[in-house]
Amino acid sequence: MRINKHIAFLCTLYIVPLYIVFCLSSCSVQQRIKRADKKFAIGEYYMAGDIYKSCYSQLSAKKQRDLKGYVAYRQAECYRLINNPRAANIYQSALRCKYQLQDSTVFLHMAQVLQYQGKYKEAIKHYDSYLEQHPDNYVAQAGKYACMKIEEWKKEGTRYKISEAKEFNAKRSSNFSPMFIGSQADALMFSSNRQEKSKGNTKKLQRPSNVTGQQLFQLYQTRKNAAGEWEEIELAEGLYGGNENEQENDSTGGKQSGTAEIGVCCFSRDGRTMYFTYSKPVNGKDLGAKIYKSERASGEWGEAQEVKLFADSSLTVGHPALNATEDTLYFVSDAPGGEGGKDIWMAELDGNEWVNAQPLGKGINTSADEMFPYVHEDGTLYFASNGHPGYGGLDLYKARIDSTVTDSVVWEVYNLGTPFNGPGDDFGITFAGNTQDGFFSSNRNDKKGFDKIYRFWLPEMEFVVEGIVTDEAGTPLNEAHLRLVGSDGTNTKLNARRDGTYKIKLKREVKYVMLATARGHLNAKEQWNTMGLKDSKTYTVNFALSPVSRPVKMDNIFYEFGRWELTQASETELLQLVKLLNDNPNITIELSAHTDMKGTDEFNNELSQKRAQSCCDFLIRHGIEQERLTPLGYGKTKPVVCDKALNKQYSFIPVEQVLDEAFITTLPADKQEICNQINRRTEFKVVKTTYKLY
Repeated sequence: MRINKHIAFLCTLYIVPLYIVFCLSSCSVQQRIKRADKKFAIGEYYMAGDIYKSCYSQLSAKKQRDLKGYVAYRQAECYRLINNPRAANIYQSALRCKYQLQDSTVFLHMAQVLQYQGKYKEAIKHYDSYLEQHPDNYVAQAGKYACMKIEEWKKEGTRYKISEAKEFNAKRSSNFSPMFIGSQADALMFSSNRQEKSKGNTKKLQRPSNVTGQQLFQLYQTRKNAAGEWEEIELAEGLYGGNENEQENDSTGGKQSGTAEIGVCCFSRDGRTMYFTYSKPVNGKDLGAKIYKSERASGEWGEAQEVKLFADSSLTVGHPALNATEDTLYFVSDAPGGEGGKDIWMAELDGNEWVNAQPLGKGINTSADEMFPYVHEDGTLYFASNGHPGYGGLDLYKARIDSTVTDSVVWEVYNLGTPFNGPGDDFGITFAGNTQDGFFSSNRNDKKGFDKIYRFWLPEMEFVVEGIVTDEAGTPLNEAHLRLVGSDGTNTKLNARRDGTYKIKLKREVKYVMLATARGHLNAKEQWNTMGLKDSKTYTVNFALSPVSRPVKMDNIFYEFGRWELTQASETELLQLVKLLNDNPNITIELSAHTDMKGTDEFNNELSQKRAQSCCDFLIRHGIEQERLTPLGYGKTKPVVCDKALNKQYSFIPVEQVLDEAFITTLPADKQEICNQINRRTEFKVVKTTYKLY
C-alpha cells in the first residue's frame, strides 16, 4: 500500500494503521478536525481519515460548505495515501462542496487516483481541469500525456517476462524491496510485516508500532542451497533480539530495536556491509526515518551506526542505494532543496564519511515522489516515481546521464513499460549481478493492496532460419545442399536432412544470402536480414528447385481472353522466373505456351506462339538477355501426361493418361473443362547449362 511511501520513508513504507476507537462526545467537531490535522501531519493517515469521516457527516452542506469540503478533501487525501479504493468517491464529495475554489489540487489528486485505478479517460478530464489553472505543472502534464498514450504503450511491451515469486510472499502481509546480498546473487533480503511463528507453529504477533498500530516491518533473509533453491526465510541475523518487553523507545537500533521498523536496504559487493532504513518513535513521537550501517561478522550483522548525511539531524532520509564502486550513496529525502515531495539525493564518500549531499535535479525529481533508487552494475539508475509519465501510482524507471552533454548533467529517463508497470504501485527493483534478471515489488491485482515480490527475466533473443528443400512438385530433396553467407563473414555449408528440412541459427544485425542446390536441379537463392530486431524471430525460407531434365509448369500466368497480352496477375510468377534466371546465369531456357483442344490448329499455334513471345518480352524488359530465351508455341500438339501429383488432385485422370481430345471427349462436360484448363499452360525447360561458360 502507498502509505509506506509517504510516512517518513519508514522502511516499511506500507503501513496500514489499526482502527483505534476515540471518544466523540468529549470534544467539538472543530476540535476533532484539529486532532485529525495533527494526526495527518505526523503520518497517521488511517486514524486521521477515520476522524475526518466522522466529522464530515456532522457538518452542514449549506452553512458549513467550505469546512465540509476541506474535511472531505483531507479524508480523501488520507485514503489516497493508504490506497483506499474509496478515495475517488471522497474527492468527488469535496468537489460537490466546491472545495476546488479553495484549492485546485483536488483536481490533480483526483486524476492521480483515477489513473492509479486504470480509469484513464476519467483521469484526463480532471488533469485538464487542473491544467486550466496550472498549465505549466509537469506532474499534471505527464499524467495527462500518459493517460493518452497508455493503450499505445500496452501494445509495445518489452521482451521481459515476470511471474510472482511465491516463495517469498506471505499471506495477508506486504513483502517488498528485495535486495541481493552482495554480487553473487545467492542470498536475498527483503522487507515484510508477516506474522512470525513461534514453537508449536502458533502465530506470534510482533509488538505493534506506536505510530500506526500495525505490525512492524522487518528485514528477512534467505539464501540458495546447493540445488539452487531458496531456503527457509528468517529474520535478518543479529539485527533483532534483546528484551521484547522493553518499554523505553530508544532510537539506537541494533539488538535493542524495540518498536523500530527496519527495511529497504542495500549491500556492498562483498555482502559484508549493509545500509538500511530505520525508523523508531521516541516517547510516542515519530522522529522520521534514518539510514543506518551494519557490518557482518561470523554470519551475523553487528551493532548498527547511524549514517550522517545532513548537518540537521531532524531531516528524514531512507532508501539507501550504493553504486558499483561504492563511492556514491543514493537515498531519498524530503529535505529542503529538492523539487517537492520525496526526492532522490546522492552523497559522495570521503574517507569514512558521506559528504556533499545533493538532489539529483529536475531530470529525475519532480514535485511528486521519487523513491526506491537502485544502481545496476552497468551504471544505470533505476527508481520509482509517480511524477513522470506512467501507468498510474508508482512506476519503475531507468535513467542514464546523457554523455553528449558536457556542460551540465542531463538525465535520460525511460519508463520500463510492461510487464513491469501497470495501474497500482510498482517499485523496489534489484538485479542479479550484471544480468538483466532479478526481482521487483508490486501491489498489482491485490484487492487489499498488499505488496508482493515478483521475479523478472530477459529471455535470450534467438534468430533462426528454417525450411524445406523440395522439387517443383513438393517432393523433399534429401540430397540438397545449402550455403549461408552473412555480412559479418559467416560462410556456412550444410546438407538438408533426409526429409529435406534444415535449421540454422543466425546472428543479430547481419544481412544473409542463402543458396540451395541439388543434383539435376536449378539453384535457388534467397536473402534477408536480422537488422533492427527487438525480439526473437524465426524465418521460414523454403526452396522449390526446378529440374533441369523436364519442363516446369508456371502457375498463375494469365492472358487476356482469346488473346496473348499478359494480365497484371501474371507479374508475380514471371518475376520469380526472372529471379531463377539470375540465380542460374549460365542456363538458357525454352519458354513454351500451350492451348486446349478448342479451335483450329492454325489459330492455336499462332496464339500460343504470341503468348510465349509475350512472356519472353516481359523477361527481357526485366534484364534477361534475349539470347537466353527461346519462345515456342505448341498449340494443342503437346497435351499433358498425368503424373502422380496430378492424379492425386484429380482422381478421375489415370496416371500416365494423355489428356488428348480422344480422352477428354469421353468425359462429362465439367471434367472436360478441367482437362482443357490443365492443358492451357505456360512452361519452361532448360536447354543449356553452359551459357557464357566458354
